[in-house]
Amino acid sequence: MAKYFATSLAIENVVSALTALRELALRRAAERIDVDLVSRMQAHAIEGPWAAGERILACIGPDPISPTVVRTAKRLADLMDAPWLAVTVERPGTNLDEAARKRLDDAMKLAVSLGGETQTLTGSDLPQELLRFSKFENVTQIVIGRPHAGFFSELLRRSLPHELVRRTQDIAIHLVTREMEPAPRAKFRLHWPNFALEPLSFFYATGSVAVALGIGELLTRLTPIPNLSMVFLLAVLFTGVSSGIWPAIYASVLSFLAYNFFFIEPIYTFTVAEPYELLALGIFLVVAVITSALAGRVREQAKISAGRMRAMRRLYEFTRRLSGLVSLDAVAEGAAGEIHASLGRAVVVLLPQGDDLGLIAAWPPEDNLDAAAMTAARWAYSHNEPAGADTGTLPIIPWYFVPLRIGDKTLGIIGVAKPEGMAPLDSEARALLDTLSEQTAAALERASLAREMVSAKTATETERVRNTLLASISHDFRTPLSSILGSATSLIDYGDKLDGTAKTDLLKQIKQETETLDEMVRNLLAITRIEAGALELRSDWIDLREIVDRVVSAARRRGAKQRIESTLPSDLPLVRADATLAEQALGNVIGNAIMHTPVSTEVAVDASVSAHEVVLRVTDNGPGIPAQALPRVFDKFIRADTTQADGGQGTGLGLAIAKGIMEAHGGSITAVSPVRGEQGTRIVLTFPRRDTAA
Repeated sequence: MAKYFATSLAIENVVSALTALRELALRRAAERIDVDLVSRMQAHAIEGPWAAGERILACIGPDPISPTVVRTAKRLADLMDAPWLAVTVERPGTNLDEAARKRLDDAMKLAVSLGGETQTLTGSDLPQELLRFSKFENVTQIVIGRPHAGFFSELLRRSLPHELVRRTQDIAIHLVTREMEPAPRAKFRLHWPNFALEPLSFFYATGSVAVALGIGELLTRLTPIPNLSMVFLLAVLFTGVSSGIWPAIYASVLSFLAYNFFFIEPIYTFTVAEPYELLALGIFLVVAVITSALAGRVREQAKISAGRMRAMRRLYEFTRRLSGLVSLDAVAEGAAGEIHASLGRAVVVLLPQGDDLGLIAAWPPEDNLDAAAMTAARWAYSHNEPAGADTGTLPIIPWYFVPLRIGDKTLGIIGVAKPEGMAPLDSEARALLDTLSEQTAAALERASLAREMVSAKTATETERVRNTLLASISHDFRTPLSSILGSATSLIDYGDKLDGTAKTDLLKQIKQETETLDEMVRNLLAITRIEAGALELRSDWIDLREIVDRVVSAARRRGAKQRIESTLPSDLPLVRADATLAEQALGNVIGNAIMHTPVSTEVAVDASVSAHEVVLRVTDNGPGIPAQALPRVFDKFIRADTTQADGGQGTGLGLAIAKGIMEAHGGSITAVSPVRGEQGTRIVLTFPRRDTAA
């Protein structure tokens, strides 16, 4: 019996473990499907919600209940193991006071510290904007605080929770009623910011009413007009559009009094004789006040729109300017200058250098940061979170450090100074900083990828050149080595049976092929020094006639069958050059002409002299260079496509080496083909003339 119970308990444990694993797998699958679904919905602009998984939205504002809303949303998200975000909606033209702005910023910081995402929306219709965003993000539940609405607002069901419930059927609404701290009692206060800050606006409003009064008097004298209220309404509208709401209301009251005093019988008194005149005056006052309020609001909204347009244009210009920068240092300098101009604070940009962060750019220019600031920057970089002033990590540091992130990758750090006594960045400034940081991170990523692409391209080209070089060397070295090996083997195996003439021919062949190998090796070493910039010139005054004679004699000695003639002027001046390298360049040119032309070809070497240069010309009447190969004739590993080549000998480096040598001397080398008719090639070597020898 005990064995039976033990077996049953083991089976139950296995079943429980399998059930737990099944639930875990289902949850992971649901999370993956939810992420893929939201990405697909957003990519194809499909409205939600599609309840593949729970997503929670906390609607917060400057109310004292907002922290409670944030904590409630976090608690629900933890219970459901669901993602959540905090959202606030701003009305156009609404400016929060300092206390309200601080409460909103604190609520947003709390949401970030608890692991939620934050968004700031803008819209006149708050419920519509919230529901639009919720459908876009596939939100299934909204957490919102109970409003402090009056009796009539509740009766008319115009509060935000009521409107959300009325307008949606797919999203659950959670109403938070418990407050963490008592709401401050609202006090009746009148704000006259324009009167305190712009007293001239009221003077202009008085002037507008005075002008309207003058126009009214003029019109009355010209023709009898029963109603002049429209003239004063124009003055009110002008004041509202030009000066704002409070000067416009002042103008409406002043217009009411002026219209009553000067144009309502009995005139020049504030007495109204007829009841209908009193009604007209009352309606005029109401219309004037409403018109002034609307005109003032339009003006304020126009100012806000203009400010946002300037910010968007500046952001566009910043993005466009960053797109033209290709180096990390240039991107960092541009970002530091733009963020400083936008926020009005000192800015530093730190990027990884080896195992540490290095100060790459700063505005105003800064050489280094103190040890405490660098500690905060390193913490922000390693933990991928903000640090420094106004954060939970090293808040006493007078810098606010933000990581530059692309996905989960941290590219660097941006630091914004917080001088002593200066207020912290508000939510709008932080949002602007986040936007600029994202653009900077994208530009840094693009510059980094461009640099990696150039490195990869260079590595690919280097590998291609290496493979070409190896293939060329292996092919070109095989022929002389095979000849040397065959001649040496013949001498070893049959040396006692060969006569003296045969032995001499074999030894000459070994010598000739060895010289060919030596020339190939010298060419390879020369092109390596040229590309590495290590070509050393031992300049001296040389006679080009001697150089030409030695090269022609060497070509004939090596068995050139072509006819080679040199016709140089007797007054050919000396040039300052490296004799060995000049001889190698000319030898490569003549050797190239011999290698790629038939034995019946004639090769001519001549020269011309001008005030600033000496020109050597090597001309042959061979088949010439194909037109498609002529632009690349001085590139490495390029050979003429002709049947008169040397059977594969030569690495295709001769003319490339000649070009490098001539350029090192400050001269040039060019190729012309055809020369006469449809055939022939001319290689022109130009040596610069310097002061003549003493």
